[in-house]
Amino acid sequence: MTAALPPSFDLVALGCIDSTNDEARRRALNGAGHGTVVWAKEQTAGRGRRGRTWVSPPGNLHCSVVLHPGATMPDAPQLAFVAAVALREALAELAPAAVFQCKWPNDILCGGRKVAGMLLEAAAPWIILGVGVNLAQAPDPALYPTTCLRQAGSGAEAFDVLAGFCDCLAVWYERWITEGFAPLRAAWLAHGCGLGGPVTVRFADGSMMEGRFFGLDERGALLLDRPDGSRYPVLAGDVFFGT
Repeated sequence: MTAALPPSFDLVALGCIDSTNDEARRRALNGAGHGTVVWAKEQTAGRGRRGRTWVSPPGNLHCSVVLHPGATMPDAPQLAFVAAVALREALAELAPAAVFQCKWPNDILCGGRKVAGMLLEAAAPWIILGVGVNLAQAPDPALYPTTCLRQAGSGAEAFDVLAGFCDCLAVWYERWITEGFAPLRAAWLAHGCGLGGPVTVRFADGSMMEGRFFGLDERGALLLDRPDGSRYPVLAGDVFFGT
């Protein structure tokens, strides 16, 4: 791991703020460019997908990155896979004895428990990528059981994770821009959680769908094989594995 961020990133280090995503959005709208990284020691209004609260105690990593997908804006949701592959690589380097997996659509698991999550938000022409990693503490779970890097045997500090993540993000972002989604899809599937097994998807309206997790399509949708033999592409939802 490096002791500094790659030169393509511009670090803004703060203390306690409302939300790194909100601060990154404010800065982007006021002229901050691609690669601006907002890192806070603590958040008072951190959030995850669908407006859920993201508990953000001191000692964990809370950061957001300003990204410019450019001509690929219609494919901007694929940045969640860019971030997931990069973050999984960085965490695996910091805790090589642990098993890290990518969980669709935007979580990282360690030993089957959630250790990190990501949130993409649009601030056209920018995309704000929020990342939260449980380092020192594993907040009480809401939807899924949680863990932290300390429990995985890593003594890494927040900046260690941030620097490693940015190193990997720079590589995978460039591959996505130049090569498209295919290499990302392959890298994600190599460490994907639940492939081939039973899965239940809960949609925003509360409806549920069950099947087997076949894989990802060329857009990043979860492919759900239904009991009736059909294959359904899921673009958004909460995923639960097991019977």
